[in-house]
Amino acid sequence: MVTTDRNDLRMQNAACGYGLSGIDYEDNEKSMGACCCLCRLIDVAQESSGENMDRSKPRALATGRSWWLLPLLLYLAAIAPAGLLQARAQPDSNGFITLDCGLPGPSYVDGTTNLTYHPDDAFTDAGEKHNISQTEYKMLFGSLRSFPDGKRNCYTLQSLTAGNKYLIRANFMYGNYDGLNKPPDFDLYIGVNFWQTVDGWTQEGAALTWEAIVTVPDNFVQVCLVKTSDTTPFISGLELRPLKSSMYPQVNATQGLSFLRRYNLGVTDNYVRYPDDPYDRVWFPQKIDETTVISTDKMVQNSDKDEFEVPSKVMQTAIISHNASDNIILGWSLTPDPPPPGCIFILYFSEIEPLPDKAVRQFYTKINDEVGQDYMPRYLQSGAIFNKNPQRGNGQYTATIKATASSTLPPIINAYELFFVISTAKFGTESQDVSAITAIKIKYRVTKNWTGDPCDSFTWTGLRCRSAISARPRITSVNMSFSSLNGDISPTFANLTAVQYINLSYNNLTGTIPDVLSQLPSLTTLDLTGNNLSGSIPPGLRKKIQDGVLKIKYDNNPNLCTHGDSCTTTKEKSRLGIYIAVPVAVTLLVVSVIVLVFLLKRKRKDDAHSSLQLQNRRFTYKELEMATKNFRNVIGQGGFGKVYHGSLEDDTQVAVKMPSKSSPKQVMEQFLMEAQILTRIHHKNLISLIGYCKDEKHVALVYEYMSKGNLEYHIKEQNLTWRQRVQIALESAQGLEYLHKGCNPPLIHRDVKTANILLNEKLEAKVADFGISKAFNLDKCSTYVSTENVVGTRGYLDPEYHATMRLTRKSDVFSFGVVLLELITGKPAILPAPDFISIIQWTSRRLRCGEIESVVDERMNGDHDINSIWKAANVARDCTAPTSTERPTMTDVVAQLQECLVLEEARAGVDTGNSGDLNSNYSTNANTANASQRSAAFEMVEMMDTGPATR
Repeated sequence: MVTTDRNDLRMQNAACGYGLSGIDYEDNEKSMGACCCLCRLIDVAQESSGENMDRSKPRALATGRSWWLLPLLLYLAAIAPAGLLQARAQPDSNGFITLDCGLPGPSYVDGTTNLTYHPDDAFTDAGEKHNISQTEYKMLFGSLRSFPDGKRNCYTLQSLTAGNKYLIRANFMYGNYDGLNKPPDFDLYIGVNFWQTVDGWTQEGAALTWEAIVTVPDNFVQVCLVKTSDTTPFISGLELRPLKSSMYPQVNATQGLSFLRRYNLGVTDNYVRYPDDPYDRVWFPQKIDETTVISTDKMVQNSDKDEFEVPSKVMQTAIISHNASDNIILGWSLTPDPPPPGCIFILYFSEIEPLPDKAVRQFYTKINDEVGQDYMPRYLQSGAIFNKNPQRGNGQYTATIKATASSTLPPIINAYELFFVISTAKFGTESQDVSAITAIKIKYRVTKNWTGDPCDSFTWTGLRCRSAISARPRITSVNMSFSSLNGDISPTFANLTAVQYINLSYNNLTGTIPDVLSQLPSLTTLDLTGNNLSGSIPPGLRKKIQDGVLKIKYDNNPNLCTHGDSCTTTKEKSRLGIYIAVPVAVTLLVVSVIVLVFLLKRKRKDDAHSSLQLQNRRFTYKELEMATKNFRNVIGQGGFGKVYHGSLEDDTQVAVKMPSKSSPKQVMEQFLMEAQILTRIHHKNLISLIGYCKDEKHVALVYEYMSKGNLEYHIKEQNLTWRQRVQIALESAQGLEYLHKGCNPPLIHRDVKTANILLNEKLEAKVADFGISKAFNLDKCSTYVSTENVVGTRGYLDPEYHATMRLTRKSDVFSFGVVLLELITGKPAILPAPDFISIIQWTSRRLRCGEIESVVDERMNGDHDINSIWKAANVARDCTAPTSTERPTMTDVVAQLQECLVLEEARAGVDTGNSGDLNSNYSTNANTANASQRSAAFEMVEMMDTGPATR
């Protein structure tokens, strides 16, 4: 049996010659017959001419009679860099994009594949180029690009076909390029969906590769590196390869595959990739002890309906057991275990030797505990068996191929692939908005953190977005004030069709105001103050102003005509204003002296108000009395005081939170802290502050009204479906993720619990109560906040925080894990008498025994997807790990809960018990007794309908 762990996997996957023609293998597992090796890259760089290429030396630009080209080349490089970069930022004739990241020189051709590797300048606008000092590393791993600045940095791969499947491969070799001898760890994202954590590896010269197969929803895809620690993300190479839409049926709009293994069996050296594999998959060689190698030089056929299209060169070799009674066993020890929902196995078979008369080769496959039906490979035709539902194996995975009782020949296998499933269910920003704001970014050369998806957790500075559960986010507000913008107003703003607010004030904009902006259906405010615009307000915008649907601010544009046909510029009007303003100013000066004395007396009283820096509506106490009908309807109460239901003059429903007159100083400080926080955080899953009251006697905060109350009540009293519960959990997690990653500085809530998660009339969840939240500054390399006193709620309190007094984002993760357990079980954080134990202890006892149904809230009456429940329980278990390093981030939690929701939604109308039935055409000679006992968890695929018959 072949057994490898995930650390070996990193080395195997590590571009072991991806694009290189010479490899030395150090066989670490000869006793198990596995070619699971570290790769030592040697100098194999050759140009298409066949000459060695030393990247440490610059190439000559001009030689011999071509000296006159040098000035021309330098001139073209100076005047048109953007155009040249854009021309290179296109797929080649195969649809391939092949980048050597950080490459300082020109493109080069790999001597083995004849693929051209390009510099990455045209695909990202951030980062620093570095070389690896060791002279033996050439080509792909001789350079890299690091990203010391910003939390998220992205590559944009363009000119793709929306809805198509693509293979994306990212390559990494640290090589101690920075002299710190500290390999970094960071996260990889495909668009807005988490892909993989790239963590430290210590072997000298070790390389690492991660590969994914995903469906791309737009005509571009972004690959992002997200900083998660004090180390610096980097990348050595990035590749994209198009696949047919029929390939890898496990991949769809909400689910992708991340590569773990791809082996060509029966081969001891030489990997297979492009051009033998037209999709440039890399098939590593593997020979397994106690098996026999067979091969053929005849072509192994694929059909037009082939779902995997394994190259013939891979299928021309195979291994068989020594006799029919022996099994072929493939085993993998994956550390850490791939995340839920688990792994997909694809096993490839072809009969490559003519069989004697009356000989039969028939077998069945077993992956972990799931058994497939009987299978007979066809002569010189590709076939595949794969599990339709992902498998979980607690880090241990085994595939067994066993001959049936009817078989006279031993089992066979030619190749296999192993993946784990990743979620791609999260929506990215509407592609039209992305294209528009990207064009605006390019036009004005925006250098702030405008990278990746505009509306994701790392929302671009100055943008606000609207998100919906079933629709893609839209940009609703663009604030580019004081951004040193030059040139005219781009008409591309008109493509942001959901925008309501545009602020371009105090820049250096010139030219006229484009009338195309009047076509924006939702635009309500356009601020052009403090520019150098000329011309007049265009008629379309003037009409919107007259209709009362648009407000334009245009002061301090001296050459702008603001009165239509009566065109007097602001500069001309200013002369007339001087004659009027002088006597008025004298009068005002006298009045001002009187007013100043009065204001100085009020200053101390107003200091407390100004320290809040609130920009929301200020209410009088009398207005709140009227809104709440003299504070009649109490909807909540705590140590701070009471919350009242109210209705404003426009019938807006509000919740008014007022401290009691006897509240201690600490409560008042928390009250003011909440006001301070709520003025600067804006997220659809965080409670919104509408306004406040602050006078000599009264303080109050006015929130949006959440008609369904808090989650604690609904868990106790209401019969929520599993879909509603997982949706609430996902939305709450998104709110916390925003606090941890979207705020600057980040915020730790400190009191996450069901009582602080509120629900509106649509049961949409919003996190509330920020009175004891804490902020910390990542720029100072701080990952925690020290506190004098431990605060929080019993049953939700992070044990590590309690012991160390150090507060981290993982403290919120722990508390959220308790909330998730409450949603699953319907029980409180601390179980009442006679147990008096935490919900964590209560559930862990049962889950260790696999008793998931005994944990699930009985009120759901079994109406749920059990895999979704298991996945959620695993997430809760990870969140409530005793030490913070073992817990996921809220970003990880969001990704996992999205998968839980997808599983539950997919359950509707699906009979899961029969979803994986095998095609009966492939079991005509099956052992009936055995076949009837085997589950339908596998899919068998014959790749040819016609062809040479098995003999």
